Amino acid sequence: MVLEAPRTPLVAAELPRPQPSPGQLLVRVLACGVCRTDLHVVDGELPHPKLPLVVGHQIVGIDEASGRRVGIPWLGWTDGTCRYCTSFSIPEGYPDAQAAPLLCAGLIGYRSLRMAGDAERLGLYGFGASAHIVAQVARHQGRRVFAFTRAGDEEGQEFARSLGAEWAGAVGDPAPDEHDAAIVFAPAGELVPAALRATAKGGVVVCAGIHMSDIPSFPYELLWGERVVRSVANLTRRDGEEFLALAPQVPVRTEVETYPLEQANDALDRLRAGRVRGAAVLVVAQA
Repeated sequence: MVLEAPRTPLVAAELPRPQPSPGQLLVRVLACGVCRTDLHVVDGELPHPKLPLVVGHQIVGIDEASGRRVGIPWLGWTDGTCRYCTSFSIPEGYPDAQAAPLLCAGLIGYRSLRMAGDAERLGLYGFGASAHIVAQVARHQGRRVFAFTRAGDEEGQEFARSLGAEWAGAVGDPAPDEHDAAIVFAPAGELVPAALRATAKGGVVVCAGIHMSDIPSFPYELLWGERVVRSVANLTRRDGEEFLALAPQVPVRTEVETYPLEQANDALDRLRAGRVRGAAVLVVAQA
């Protein structure tokens, strides 16, 4: 499913079978998670994509040379041969579709949680693919979780409570306590002042997305008191090693909506409308 131009539907196409160069693997894709960053690229919110583009970066597949199941997260480069690369495996017990969201939604969420420090009281703004994983990890670590969704999203709020959130409500509703840290997953800049307003002095607001609408001006008093606003740009191999070791211990259970490859545009439409419960995953083939 190829993006030929921004703000146009993906187009089904038969592409040549790639030939791996030295240091590369040929991977037969089994499943691929649908990320909000994919949506930003398709909708033209991230400029200058390399077109035509096959979108997707939460891949579970089979290395054709060895037959091993491998995961492809959003990492800049790996050499494929050192002990760090060869020990970076998907945990057993996760079917392909359930493993795919771990590779970006889970990893970026985990890095965002690390950036929140040892915050006991954690606010999650936007409860989608990343937040539904992070909530489980945070509760496993003994943190209190407050989840914020769009106004009227009672189904999303109940989903958050089912995953251990102590409280769930709409942005602007008062949580039962202020936050020690907040993670903003929704790509809406207006949530940053809202999160700061709910965060205690010395707390941190982590912006977890690669794209966000403009943050509106806000009074300095929201930042004063040594509050911190920071972004998360990407993930590291350390994040992958730690999170993929931790996920089975929690255990993290990803909730997914699966779609055949040819329905990729339907999955993007549901994500755009905020109707995905958990994560959307394209199922390409069976092992």
